[in-house]
Amino acid sequence: MAKAKVVVVGSSNTDLTMPCSELPGRGQTVLGGDIYQAGGGKGANQAVAAARAGAHVTLVAAVGDDDFGKAAVASLKNEKVETRHMAVKKGKTSGVALILVENGSGDNQIGVSSGANAHLTPGDVDKASAAIKKADLLLLQLEVPVPAAARAASIAKKAGVPVLLNPAPMPAHPLPRAFMSSIDFLVPNQGELVRMAGKASERMAAERLFRAGMKALVVTLGSKGARVITPDGIEPVPGFRVRAIDTVGAGDCFCGYLAAGLAEGKKLEDAALLSSAAAAVSVTSRGAQPSMPKRSAAQKLAKTAANRRSRKRR
Repeated sequence: MAKAKVVVVGSSNTDLTMPCSELPGRGQTVLGGDIYQAGGGKGANQAVAAARAGAHVTLVAAVGDDDFGKAAVASLKNEKVETRHMAVKKGKTSGVALILVENGSGDNQIGVSSGANAHLTPGDVDKASAAIKKADLLLLQLEVPVPAAARAASIAKKAGVPVLLNPAPMPAHPLPRAFMSSIDFLVPNQGELVRMAGKASERMAAERLFRAGMKALVVTLGSKGARVITPDGIEPVPGFRVRAIDTVGAGDCFCGYLAAGLAEGKKLEDAALLSSAAAAVSVTSRGAQPSMPKRSAAQKLAKTAANRRSRKRR
């Protein structure tokens, strides 16, 4: 059976993570443990998650002509992610994220130097148009310039390829209407949804999106799971109680798994349940890409919730 094809257009970073006993406040200095280096960036994280979920993944991204960029491409190739559409930007540095993780809670603070990610262009996306048109789903985030993401969405829409947008980080200005009309699935967290909806309630925001042609809204709730909102109603998706070590990349894990599930034809609620389980497994290990779980681990945890749900319906 052929693997479902997912194309991801997004960022690639190197994460430099430092564990510390507490997260610093404004003007505060904290001492921490040894630096941990791993692959990161929302696009690359989600690509790895989708690949470990079982999809054939192509990443469209940009890196600099430096050691960080070379290491990022090599690591993604090792994850069986197709990297031929990762543009190398001469004279630019690769993206780097500086991350502090609080011991015990796993909570984090992150600062990102976009580097080459800020120079991904619609022209770079055009070079991957054939792959986008043949995909089962296109996955987008907003750590790259909106024109590049919008170009990818336009190509996919014209080819009848479903588009999933994780609207993070939220830009200062509203997203173009033409871009939003190309989105089939929107996956924000609660904070991102509030910033997108303004004073509108969650249901009002969803109805507005449905009128624009969107099929579903999936609101992630961290350890509490998620909510799937469609024109037919709201379906809660359970979270899972685990011992969190590092929450970096958990949202990306959810989105990557959701993209893979939808691409292979899973029902949205079933894909979201497996995604919630995968995200829970991911926080039990450190690092973003290294913590993305294999599908078997996510399925084992998801099965417990599926069994509970089945018993309640009897």
